[in-house]
Amino acid sequence: MSLEVTKRQGIVVWVYTLRQIKNLKRYGYIHYVSNRMKYVLLYVDQEEAQAIAEKLNSLHFVRKVELSHRPEIDMTLKNALPDRKDRSNPEAEYNVSAFETKTYSF
Repeated sequence: MSLEVTKRQGIVVWVYTLRQIKNLKRYGYIHYVSNRMKYVLLYVDQEEAQAIAEKLNSLHFVRKVELSHRPEIDMTLKNALPDRKDRSNPEAEYNVSAFETKTYSF
């Protein structure tokens, strides 16, 4: 028996009023509710996200539906700092001329 992790995606549902929050529970897991800005953050299965977003958009109390862009972002940070020296090579030294040395006389 193995545990299978299902991929999830966030959906932001902007509503006119927060009275119908209980109706949104049937579409996915409610992660956060903003009382002031009147939006609900739902998490649903990634395969069903587009279909659920269309269903939510057809509800009368929903103002707007936005899908999260988090699954589209590459989270590997291998080349995050391209101009930095490779740390695996300890013999590589920084170029001294790249750093200006300033002397101050008072």
